[in-house]
Amino acid sequence: MQPQQHLTDRSTPVPARVPPKVLDLFAAPDDVRPLPGGGGGSVVAGDLVLSPGRDAATQDWLSPVLARLAVALDLERPGTVRIAMPIPARDGSWVVDGWAASRFEPDTTACTDLDVLVATGRVLHARLAVAVPERPAGLDARTDCWAQADRLVHGGGAALRDAVARYGSDLADQWVGELDDAAGGGATGPGQAQLVHGDLAGNVLLDATGTPVVIDLAPYWWPPSWAEAVCVLDAVLWHGADPAVLVQWQDPVRRPVLLRAALFRLLSEVPGSLLTPDLARAVDPARLRAL
Repeated sequence: MQPQQHLTDRSTPVPARVPPKVLDLFAAPDDVRPLPGGGGGSVVAGDLVLSPGRDAATQDWLSPVLARLAVALDLERPGTVRIAMPIPARDGSWVVDGWAASRFEPDTTACTDLDVLVATGRVLHARLAVAVPERPAGLDARTDCWAQADRLVHGGGAALRDAVARYGSDLADQWVGELDDAAGGGATGPGQAQLVHGDLAGNVLLDATGTPVVIDLAPYWWPPSWAEAVCVLDAVLWHGADPAVLVQWQDPVRRPVLLRAALFRLLSEVPGSLLTPDLARAVDPARLRAL
């Protein structure tokens, strides 16, 4: 079967104007240009990538972790994975008026190969498990739509059923029922929960040597299998991966993990989103059996 084109567009936003204060504190030149292929309004200024909409409370604990790990990975030979280095402002803060900075990685290309994305995630999560052995308290401070969706899927039960019912998808309602029957809707599935990247597809570059460079780490506390399910699902929805890859997620152990990934994506959107029918088609077992 030929790979399917992405079902739902993720349009690239117009880069926001970088305030002079942000450029000053990050010691960045006033020569700002859009980041090619960027999906979050990020810009390049000198040797930095400046990204808007960053939560200071999250970056205050996450950026130091990533900076230390980025240094360690850069020193490894042979290199297996790298992380775009977070850069603090001149006053020591990681976020200035909602903007954060990371080291610009020139001569990179976006990675769309699903096998490489999955392998990158496995290496990254093995390193994060060592670097962050305990659940960061800062995760509880997040209030964005993704964090709210994450808590609903983690909790399961009536709150999850009620939230999903607002989306008007019979298939999504069935997913909640499946999870209730599979040892409880709030169970996280196989594997030890740890810090994971919950938005890996679309956030991996390949440098000039072919080494994956991970950007924009979205922090969640799940088993790595959940992050991998999100990655595979996102690759099908938005990055042209063959929907047949989801067939291997239909066994009794992996399907609940995929359903939690799908519900997380569903609840991250507003009711009525075009993503709802796309998710239903992607995860529909009857459709997958026909592939």
